[in-house]
Amino acid sequence: MAAKIIDGKEISETIRRELKNRISVLKEKGITPGLGVILVGNNPASRSYVTAKERACDSIGIYSDDNRLPEDVTETDLLKKINEMNVDPKIHGILVQLPLPKHINESTVLLAIDPKKDVDGFHPINVGKMMIGEDTFFPCTPHGVLQMLLRSKIETSGKHVVVIGRSNIVGKPVANMLLQKRDGANATVTLCHTGTKSIESHTLQADILIVASGFPNTVTADMVKPGAVVIDVGVNRIEDNTKKSGYRLVGDVDYEGVSAIASAITPVPGGVGPMTITMLLYNTVLSAEIELREGSEL
Repeated sequence: MAAKIIDGKEISETIRRELKNRISVLKEKGITPGLGVILVGNNPASRSYVTAKERACDSIGIYSDDNRLPEDVTETDLLKKINEMNVDPKIHGILVQLPLPKHINESTVLLAIDPKKDVDGFHPINVGKMMIGEDTFFPCTPHGVLQMLLRSKIETSGKHVVVIGRSNIVGKPVANMLLQKRDGANATVTLCHTGTKSIESHTLQADILIVASGFPNTVTADMVKPGAVVIDVGVNRIEDNTKKSGYRLVGDVDYEGVSAIASAITPVPGGVGPMTITMLLYNTVLSAEIELREGSEL
């Protein structure tokens, strides 16, 4: 029996409709959620990604403040721009698109963002809150994965989740979020990485397998337990002369083989990808709601 397709586009659209309603409530009370975006340089992938985020903001009624800075901008000037956004009441979320040029210290930049406006969920204060199970801005891609599982009615409590990949952006946070004692989590989690021996001995035990290795065909059918749920976070370009672009997008999982034995699987593209931008919008709206709530308590 073929696996059920977990449609990230459909789930994303549902969440965006919910956000539109929440934004309408905020606007009735005089608040328009605002996202400040900073892009340094002209990296084509980053530029395309930022443009997509700005269009998404516009589509649901979020104010987007677009800042394109030259490749040779100084770290001092970049930090000055971040500080301006930190104190700007129209901005509820700040996004500095990564990667940054080599002459700019990424950690210094992330630390400069007000944690209350850190809608990427990368500030150490918000990472710490996530680690100890407090409510905070969760990193967008891991949060998107959890929402996909929750809204697809896939049980996580008591299940064995195996995560492949230990990046600070996906692997570590999604593993931590899934082991928390809360709805949509409460799982037993194994985190695998490049130092893991006999990785298939772990993946074959997984009720839910989350793959964020960054390499195509990291997981093949012989590594997956029949009936497992497979979440493919990867996006890789593969040369394909039949395509006008000269390439096609594939995930980290051998989709054709694994979909024949899994109970549910995310496609690439159209799986986790659409959720990342949507959860950025979610965090921006949440930030505006927190501001409204805290203001009413004064």
